[in-house]
Amino acid sequence: MHPQIRQDAPGRCPICQMHLVAEDEASTTAHAHHPVPQDAREHAAPASGAHRAEPQRAASEGTVYTCPMHPEIRQDHPGDCPICGMSLEPLIPLDSEDDHELRDFERRFWYTLPFTVAVFVLAMFGHRLGWFDMSTQSWIELVLSLPVVLWAGWPFFLRCWHSIKNRSPNMWTLIGLGTSAAFLYSVVATVAPGVFPASFVSMGRVAVYFEAAVVIISLTMLGQILELKARSQTSEAIKSLLRLAPKTARRINADGGEEDVALDHVHVGDLLRVRPGEKVPVDGIVTEGQSAVDESMLTGEPVPVTKRTGDRLIGATLNTSGALVMRSEKVGAATMLSQIVQMVATAQRSRAPMQRMADTVAGKFVLVVIAVAIATFFVWGLFGPEPSWVYGLINAVAVLIIACPCALGLATPMSVMVATGRAASQGVLFRDAGAIERMREVDTLIIDKTGTLTEGRPAFDTAVAAPGFTPDEVLRLAASLDQGSEHPLADAIVRAAREKGLQLVHAEDFESGSGIGVRGSVDGRRLALGNTALMEQEGVTVTAPLQADGERLRGEGASIVHLAVDGRLAGILAVTDPIKKTTREAIETLQHSGLRIVMATGDGLTTAKAVGAKLGIDEVYGEVKPQDKLALVERLQSEGHVVAMAGDGINDAPALARADVGIAMGTGTDVAMNSGQITLIKGDLRGIAVSREISTDTVNNMRQNLMFAFVYNGIGVPIAAGVLYPFTGWLLSPMIAALAMSLSSASVIVNALRLRIKK
Repeated sequence: MHPQIRQDAPGRCPICQMHLVAEDEASTTAHAHHPVPQDAREHAAPASGAHRAEPQRAASEGTVYTCPMHPEIRQDHPGDCPICGMSLEPLIPLDSEDDHELRDFERRFWYTLPFTVAVFVLAMFGHRLGWFDMSTQSWIELVLSLPVVLWAGWPFFLRCWHSIKNRSPNMWTLIGLGTSAAFLYSVVATVAPGVFPASFVSMGRVAVYFEAAVVIISLTMLGQILELKARSQTSEAIKSLLRLAPKTARRINADGGEEDVALDHVHVGDLLRVRPGEKVPVDGIVTEGQSAVDESMLTGEPVPVTKRTGDRLIGATLNTSGALVMRSEKVGAATMLSQIVQMVATAQRSRAPMQRMADTVAGKFVLVVIAVAIATFFVWGLFGPEPSWVYGLINAVAVLIIACPCALGLATPMSVMVATGRAASQGVLFRDAGAIERMREVDTLIIDKTGTLTEGRPAFDTAVAAPGFTPDEVLRLAASLDQGSEHPLADAIVRAAREKGLQLVHAEDFESGSGIGVRGSVDGRRLALGNTALMEQEGVTVTAPLQADGERLRGEGASIVHLAVDGRLAGILAVTDPIKKTTREAIETLQHSGLRIVMATGDGLTTAKAVGAKLGIDEVYGEVKPQDKLALVERLQSEGHVVAMAGDGINDAPALARADVGIAMGTGTDVAMNSGQITLIKGDLRGIAVSREISTDTVNNMRQNLMFAFVYNGIGVPIAAGVLYPFTGWLLSPMIAALAMSLSSASVIVNALRLRIKK
């Protein structure tokens, strides 16, 4: 918070008393969007900028608790939010968490409910039953009210005090002031009735409102119980993901023996046996065996996938038939399951742009309500019918109680939490709430080819050599250079050379990152390997015979790679990459929904058009550099389009970051996934249609919640103030106001939960 503070050892900031952090960590941290009270800042972490690191930090340092309305609040133990007073909840929900607060509230509610009922019955019917004189009845109501107010209501008064101390007025400020006013007035009326004028006397005693105080507390407690139970369901998606992970793994030791070990004892490189019916313990590669693996719990794909030697396995997926031996590659927080949980948790805590209006209103809401309550008290006291000041007190209490800023604050966070969980269960990961809100507005989709439209596992087809070179020599040189490249085409070339038994050598001065190919030195010769754009940069002329061969192969859908040696063309290599089985269906679905589909690929234009023709994509750009993809995104945006970019490679990262919504393939590179706002776990483009549908449903749900919250408060507060009394004679009892207030937040959450079951 105060970057001017520097010292060479850990400690606390002398200005705000926050723990100092290492300078490299502080440099990546942005400030929270919401002002945090002074005594809460020690536990506050940024709401943006560093939000991607929070789940990992939580996993490594223990459970971190945060507020669903103010995600910048962080602390290492349960408690209440110092801004809004809501109960903090785990940043990453615990599958086996014991909700102490829920049990505590239930105990307080049920133990004091008989006292509340007794006070209510006495207040409503005591004068008719004639069991006690009215003065004695006031004392009895006082005694019966004490357990409800002082014990059951204690958490509410404590939150009210914290809100005043932290200068963060919230719902508990209103409830605390309202119930305190009703209870303290009634205590004085019972203990010292003579201080009130005769106009306050009703049915032989000064009117008391113990029943209003205790019923408000009991109903508020009931509302909190309902809200806590409903909020726990919004995290059910993450809990279900956590339950997927097996507890143990069967490790094969160096001596050939096998033993079952706890999952956290599995290390990278361990050999593990996965028997039929067991879950894959961690991410890794099959080294022996063949089986069908059900990955539906993570990818949403219902058909089991056949796994053979060399295929990758995802932790927590189910081995359905044969036995497998695998080598672990990613364990702990590095597994796909852990990353999914972390990404979903991060998205759930992000703020939707639509929430900004609600935040602005809620920030002033409580002060406005208190002002309205004070005005209600004096207007009724000065101009109302007798007993006017009693009417003023009761209506002021009703105004304080019925107002519910939590309904505004929870309107979008609850929808976001449920939507991200629903999306994750269908193989779609949203990085933040802004992506959910923006995806529905996309009208243009730019798609990369290799690894996005195609399988991303190309196979080498053939090599055509120029005079002076042989096909095997062309393949050997290209594969030697490509050993340092991450591109799927490079992997196919290297794999083919090794299968042929060609002797590969280490490349010197390797260069990659242009997006059009790679450069380097092999056997003392300067090599350039890439598309025609790279050849033009190198000043290499493509001869007519090789150009004709290249066009023929491109027309068949192959990707062509040119190899230049010491500034002269040595040959071309053809690599084929089959189109994904689901791509055609996905493209047709997206086009039917009104999306404009554009293909932009680094492959040759002829190859790109051949693939585009097969898929029904008319707008195709070939031999596109990373900067060209970025320029294409910017051009379409300048024309007024809302652009999404789908890709999987490092060369797609700039365009993914610049697009209104970046969509990364979960089968692609980490750079691409870190640049996108949406990740498709399986790389299935049908997930884009799913994400658009979820985006539409979620935005509609958020609008419903916000409308409900605004309408509820806009109508409820004036009615509680008594604006209808001159016309209808209606007044709103504080008890009815408490019931309405308690149900308002629960109603917002229940409406958000509808997203879980929507098909």
